[in-house]
Amino acid sequence: MFACLKSLIATFCMSIPSNRLRLVCSVLALLAGANAASSAADLPIGSIKPFFSEYCYDCHDSDVQKGGLNLEALGTDLSDAATMAGWVRIHDRVENGEMPPKKKSQPEASTKESFLKQLATGLTGAHAREKGTVLRRLNRREYQNTLNDLFGTNEDLENSLPEDGRAHGFDTVGEALSISMAQMQGYLNAADQVMEAATAVWPEAPKVDYSKSSYSESREGKKFIGDKWKKLPDGATVFFKRLGYPTGMLRDASAKKAGFYKIKVTGYAHQSNEPVTFSVGSTTFARGLEKPTYGYYSFPPGKPSTIELTAWMGERYMIQIEPWGITDKDNALKNLGVNKYPGPGLAILSVELEGPLHEEYPTRGHKLLYDGLSRTVIEPGNPRDKTRSWYVPKWQVSSSDEIGDATTVFTRIATKAWRRPVTSADLKPYLSLFESERSKGSNLDEALRTGIAALLTAPDFLFMKEKPGRLNDYALATRLSYFLTRTSPDEELMALAGQGKLTGDSVTLMAQVDRLLADPRSERFVVDFLDGWLDLRSIEFTNPDRNLFPEFDAYLQWSMLKESRGFFSQLLKEDLSVSNFIDSDFAMLNNRLALHYGIDGVQGTDLQKIKLPSDSPRGGVMAQASVLKVSANGTATSPVIRGVWVLERIMGIVPPPPPPAVPGVEPDIRGAETIRQLLDKHRDMTSCKGCHQLIDPPGFALEQFNPIGGYRENFRSMGVGERINLQVDGRKVRYKKGLPVDASGELLDGRTFNGFDEFKNRLLEDQSGIAHCLTEKLLTFGTGRELGFSDRQGVEEIVKQLHENGDGLKTLIKQIVLSDIFQSK
Repeated sequence: MFACLKSLIATFCMSIPSNRLRLVCSVLALLAGANAASSAADLPIGSIKPFFSEYCYDCHDSDVQKGGLNLEALGTDLSDAATMAGWVRIHDRVENGEMPPKKKSQPEASTKESFLKQLATGLTGAHAREKGTVLRRLNRREYQNTLNDLFGTNEDLENSLPEDGRAHGFDTVGEALSISMAQMQGYLNAADQVMEAATAVWPEAPKVDYSKSSYSESREGKKFIGDKWKKLPDGATVFFKRLGYPTGMLRDASAKKAGFYKIKVTGYAHQSNEPVTFSVGSTTFARGLEKPTYGYYSFPPGKPSTIELTAWMGERYMIQIEPWGITDKDNALKNLGVNKYPGPGLAILSVELEGPLHEEYPTRGHKLLYDGLSRTVIEPGNPRDKTRSWYVPKWQVSSSDEIGDATTVFTRIATKAWRRPVTSADLKPYLSLFESERSKGSNLDEALRTGIAALLTAPDFLFMKEKPGRLNDYALATRLSYFLTRTSPDEELMALAGQGKLTGDSVTLMAQVDRLLADPRSERFVVDFLDGWLDLRSIEFTNPDRNLFPEFDAYLQWSMLKESRGFFSQLLKEDLSVSNFIDSDFAMLNNRLALHYGIDGVQGTDLQKIKLPSDSPRGGVMAQASVLKVSANGTATSPVIRGVWVLERIMGIVPPPPPPAVPGVEPDIRGAETIRQLLDKHRDMTSCKGCHQLIDPPGFALEQFNPIGGYRENFRSMGVGERINLQVDGRKVRYKKGLPVDASGELLDGRTFNGFDEFKNRLLEDQSGIAHCLTEKLLTFGTGRELGFSDRQGVEEIVKQLHENGDGLKTLIKQIVLSDIFQSK
């Protein structure tokens, strides 16, 4: 890997003559060399060979090779990942009593214990030597967070960088985070983009614009009122159904410049005894650009009310409002017209827009770059140009001590960006680059920015340069901050690191965990961790078949993500038991999810902690619609896919991959056969039976739910089946009632279950199972490396401490941060 990296960097540097890029490439080449050190670790096969001769070679030698395993040919170089995995599997199968098979001669307890101890000693030592050799790069979201937080900007950098690799579901694992020429170019472009955004200031704080507009006075209002929309005597414009054409775009509520805006919408529910729900987002005429939804809200009936939010709006984006949940039943609206239609509607009186808002001015990035320097406006040749809409001021930076001021600026930025104090030796290459740029004719500002761009593409910024062994205070501050707030350490963490209080004082360290979890930025931790653990990042990868699932809509998907994130946050806030991830007596619901789940009495768009009815199948993450959607393909469910999902993400078991040349099992959407019936035939194949006995049962349990998370007792079919008398959004459904669902199964250990609820109970019989799995997931996410054999004892200790302290999620995170695994490389 590292030889390839050196070659890549060398090629990149040769192809681009810029001194700025040459510096970045040469430093990264040094980094590749530093990472290349690795020592082979051979297993002492001689000490364990007698055990194989007595109990294993009958089935697993070069002649028999049962199950494809030849112990005589198995390598001993444990620095090879595949070899290591093979020996770990052997250890675990012997330890669990799977091998030797029950019908074969069994070793004495002392013999088995001796074998396992010798093998474990070799595996532990080999893994301990290897686990600290890989440096972890910031992934693209961490890179974006860090630069935006550092410079006080809100630039979209993530989508301009190549997608990061993943391991165990996470894009924080060092071995999966490679680097390429495209990334290096992307980093340089991103550094320029952020510096430009942070320093594109005006001599005085820009004016904050305010506008108040209404649909009735808009161009669309004048065209569609009386036909599509209704105007009331108080000036409100009423929408009676989901808008296709015309949309709820309001041209007059637009952002002249990109920035954060305060948005106020005033209105009420018209002709309704219940609140009416609507979305607030923004749109643009430019094709291919994201059109974000800021949130969903409800207006009650009666007197007008106002909702208020703050959101980022792109330049020339316009507010767009869309009603939800009101439809034209039986074509009454079409037949009667908007003025006589008696059904409910959304009445909008006004939309107020204020912005762009300025949290601080000049910006944080401007101060970071130019404090101590003179930066003045260059007056235009024609003074009247300053009044033109296109005018952007130009600046001139000057200094009486350029090297001294450049040193101050580089020190200030490098200390924050590199997450540690810097020395004059650290800055020497960057000052040399600065002087070189000046000598070639670059002005002071250009030379400074070139040096800063190099600082922001240096290994000290892009990588967490942790040395093997115990982390020092600055490395621990960095790891903790990226774990819980997904960005670089703030001033308080850095100050404590400088005082040595993070590694030396557990009380102080735990106080920082509490502080960071209370920080609004910890929402990033919830989002990023669940994206990896539950695979929520895949929720948009499939679109449900509209004929089979006509009830699916954007509000439901938006609510799905809110539920899973809100549930995790609630467990964290109240320090509730991690067993709630398997089963809980409450769920975080709003009106859309409650409708989807068939739970009465929930109103409003905000998530609420709702006590579940005793007969509800909900509770825990496996019954959440987001999880059930990402583990389906939009048309049908697969017990295999969902079974693997449960094994890997809930039970902590990684099943082996399918054998080559074995066809997959495709669902029959005609409804003639269930996927279970097809799998029964599949399992008759000898090469498939063993793995499917492990994988299929959890998948069968989740068959209780359809691809969008709705509870079902029968499949839906577009072919054979009983017709259904049901309307969705005023239209009769096209799907039919298919074959019944069989959600029963038998686990590998012989325990059986009949339905999803019983399956959850089987999982809860092993209370430590979810704790082990979740501990390993959080440690992988937080440390940036895959856990291995030498970490097993550490994980056991964390789980033991967790059980002794109440099993709470927040307690688990604290035990993780206190652990040797988290505090060591």
